[in-house]
Amino acid sequence: MKMIRGFQFTREYGDSGMNLPSRSTQYSAGYDICAAANVCLQPGAMAVIPTGIKAYMQPDEYLGIHIRSSLAVKHGVSLANSQGIIDSDYYNNPDNEGHILIAVVNRGSCEFVIEQGMRIAQGIFCRYLLADQDDAILKETRAGGIGSTGS
Repeated sequence: MKMIRGFQFTREYGDSGMNLPSRSTQYSAGYDICAAANVCLQPGAMAVIPTGIKAYMQPDEYLGIHIRSSLAVKHGVSLANSQGIIDSDYYNNPDNEGHILIAVVNRGSCEFVIEQGMRIAQGIFCRYLLADQDDAILKETRAGGIGSTGS
């Protein structure tokens, strides 16, 4: 079976009983991504939420991570980096198997509890283009997760 794009559980979360990301409606662009752990988020605090999943895709694609609007509007929770970008070579990297971690910030004035299984983000598969001279630039090989290609 040829893998084109989709989600799998990491080894650590394979037997967790969680569901793989799915679209809620026929025309939803994003796949709902759930938290794999309970996290208590104090006002002004940031946390990195494990999802227990990894995403495989084609070399000219990435997975855009976006906060669910209900978390942002109702609770003041946003992504720490505005939008997450999961590159295709992040899948199965030797550092963390490609485990998708979602950094969130509580911009609200009240404590917010993220519960295991709560839908916290949406992932949208996207294609991208390269600059004409891109093949002339030497590239690194990905070896890890967050910050692995420089700070």
